[in-house]
Amino acid sequence: MADQAVTEEPKPKVFLRESTGLVKNVSFLDSISLNLSNMSIGPLLTTIAGSTAATLFIVPSVTGLNLVAASGIAFLLSIPQIVVYTMMSRRFPRTGGDYVWISRTFGGFFGSTLSFWGYTMETLAFLALVAVLTDFAIGSVGLTMFFSYGAATSSWGLLFSNSTWQFIVGAVPFAGVILLNIWKPKAGYRLVTVLTVFGVFALLLAVGVLLGAGQAGVKSYIDGTGPFLQYGGANSTYQALVNSYHPSGLPFDVNLSNVIYIMPVMFAFVYPWLNAAPAVASEIKGSRALKWNVPTSAITAFVLLTGTLAVLYGVAGMPFVNAAFSNKAWTYAGLNFFTLAMAVSNNVYIAWAIGIGLILMQFGTIAYGVIIFSRYLLAQSFDRFLPSKLSYVSPRLGSPIFAHLVDLVIAVGLIGLATYFFESFSALFSAILASMVYFVFVGLAAATHAFRKERGGAKVLLGLAGILSAAVFSFISYQYLTSPTFAFFNALNETYLVGTLVAGAVIYLASRQYHKSKGIDISLSYKELPPE
Repeated sequence: MADQAVTEEPKPKVFLRESTGLVKNVSFLDSISLNLSNMSIGPLLTTIAGSTAATLFIVPSVTGLNLVAASGIAFLLSIPQIVVYTMMSRRFPRTGGDYVWISRTFGGFFGSTLSFWGYTMETLAFLALVAVLTDFAIGSVGLTMFFSYGAATSSWGLLFSNSTWQFIVGAVPFAGVILLNIWKPKAGYRLVTVLTVFGVFALLLAVGVLLGAGQAGVKSYIDGTGPFLQYGGANSTYQALVNSYHPSGLPFDVNLSNVIYIMPVMFAFVYPWLNAAPAVASEIKGSRALKWNVPTSAITAFVLLTGTLAVLYGVAGMPFVNAAFSNKAWTYAGLNFFTLAMAVSNNVYIAWAIGIGLILMQFGTIAYGVIIFSRYLLAQSFDRFLPSKLSYVSPRLGSPIFAHLVDLVIAVGLIGLATYFFESFSALFSAILASMVYFVFVGLAAATHAFRKERGGAKVLLGLAGILSAAVFSFISYQYLTSPTFAFFNALNETYLVGTLVAGAVIYLASRQYHKSKGIDISLSYKELPPE
């Protein structure tokens, strides 16, 4: 009797499929816009004088707290990370960016847990808070237009206090952006670019308005019949605020200890957030865009932020700006860089252009976050760390549908918590500590890769940059943990930080055990690069 042929079952694949299914839709301008939206210059310039936690009025002293110097020092401290992301994104041009190289360097358990904790889940909390900050931006624009131009916008101030309206204004656009990205991913990228370009235009317009108005224009508005005297009383005139400020007496009025003290604010919003375009590296068109998007974005953000702060100081004066922005009474009037420019423009159309630009910059941060969060989910599910369903990319639409839907459900829930329980939920801003710790290991992963794989000058440059970047973020993490101003932990924040870290570890172990029962060793996926 002839031997019967034995049919062997196909060996399970390391990855779910041979390609991600994503399309190269990202242009050079799109990649820069993603990074600039991630760097959140607009939210920083509004909240630095607002009523949220990361603002000047909570620091011990504004004497010598030179924001121009702070921006410059923060940029210098971020240079090692600029080098890390520029070099590593070219070596690992894959969806998920730093998640890929940190997990390939430190292994699946450690790398996946860190990425899930330090970026994926932290991003959700940050986006929920930005959605609420958008409400405050709309409210401040409405108040400024009402007091300065008599526009029928005073009711916009309800967004400061009405939780239902806050939720609607925060959740509905968020849901709309997600649906747009599901329906047409290319349109999602273009939306980020349009919002970013208009936001930069509004920023430059505001700078031009302040330069044209000069100190006389600022003083005239502050001492006029606007909202500031109403909320601050006699002590809130221009000269009273200037007189209340006590210069440090140091060169350029720079008290280095106070400037370093404010670093967590600069790092929370702007300088370290260079991972957006690298996270969609497999979708970037052209080697030039892949090579230059990170340094171009970082330098652009530095010039925009530092130049804006320099103009603000040069026109209004550092004593006035520091005193006004650290006066909590003024936050009730919605004072910030943009609304000040709106008020002194003396032109209702220019004021509207600046105000709309301010609001759209907030939406730009949300629009970028929707895209990048889904790419991290896709990359983590492609490695079988998260459920494989999240890596599904619609062949017809070219979008990760289920990853976006998970983003929608969780983020809208967090927006609801943020709007109805803002005072306690705002402490989740400190969840950014997870990202600072994560960036420590991103730097260490880059250095480890350099010593293992690189040669010559590249080995020295990447290795040194990785070590210095890890050192910088270790210091920033230390500031978050020890500063009585920024370490505002409560039960919710601590639960979120510890819970998401533990969840990441549990998810990996559960996934490994589940796939092991099916004959798949998920640790093998972390020994090679995922396909494009």
